[in-house]
Amino acid sequence: MTPVPTTKAEQWRRLQFFFDSKLHIRLESLVVLIALCAAMAVLSPFFFSISNFLNIFLATSTIGVLAIGATVILSSNGLDLSLGSVMGFSGIVGAYLVVIAGLPWPFAIIGALAAGAFAGAINGFLITRTRMPAFIVTLGMLGIARGFALILAPNGGSIYGLPAPVVFLGQGRPLGIPTPVIILALTALIVHYMLAYSPFGRHTLAMGDSEAAARATGIPVERLRWKLYILSGFMAGLAGLLFMARVNAGDPTAGINYELTAITAAIIGGTSLFGGKGSILGTLVGALIMGVLQNGLNLLSVPSFWQQVAIGVVLILAVYIDQLQSAKEKKS
Repeated sequence: MTPVPTTKAEQWRRLQFFFDSKLHIRLESLVVLIALCAAMAVLSPFFFSISNFLNIFLATSTIGVLAIGATVILSSNGLDLSLGSVMGFSGIVGAYLVVIAGLPWPFAIIGALAAGAFAGAINGFLITRTRMPAFIVTLGMLGIARGFALILAPNGGSIYGLPAPVVFLGQGRPLGIPTPVIILALTALIVHYMLAYSPFGRHTLAMGDSEAAARATGIPVERLRWKLYILSGFMAGLAGLLFMARVNAGDPTAGINYELTAITAAIIGGTSLFGGKGSILGTLVGALIMGVLQNGLNLLSVPSFWQQVAIGVVLILAVYIDQLQSAKEKKS
């Protein structure tokens, strides 16, 4: 018979263990989300409205998909700073193929996803073959992808006039639920299973915990890392597709600074910046925290530049807390 915890500290630890081991969600993240929602509700009477919650979920769908890509990379002790730029590039490629090139509408979907995966494949190839740091490679891709997005866009502007089936992916509401939210939920469930229960996920976490140990056990580290960057790029392409469909245009400036928000959401959700630990479900909670924060600041009419300051502060705090937790786990 399992003993009942008697002190509040023991009860809290038991609750933390349940969420971390059974639900793969950091309990502290849920507490922060609830507290943030309560604070925004007090500060703004419009926060607890159905239309506002739909806005939060729609905005979170794009960030959430990007954050899923950030999660798989971070959990392998990697880094991808090109997520936001690849997202913008993918949206432009999809819009260019159907609006300017005149191809059938499915090519908008295929083109956006393929463009993201291709950029991720280049990142993975350079990182694994040349041994260059991921920071340098993905920072270079950040500039390359953004540059090509502006080159493809006529005069650096947006590409309008997407076909109705593509727009449905961003603006449709089957059963009253926004299509991007459905796509995010399905994507999260698939990648959650891959990371938490499949050999692919176990090898990813093992490589993030210790690359030398992973090599010693026979895990093909280079091939696995290449696949992870392709997956990360694919997620950026999916985010670009959803954003393009939601605004009914390919925007070459889409996704600027989104990589910071996505990485912050992943770390808040329980993914370690130092590898070996990742949670897709926790990342969704982290994405909701970032979505609620940005939405609340908009409702309070906080200027956009101050919102960037807030996101930067949250990122630093999240990494600092992750450092403290990592040090605590090593001691124990």
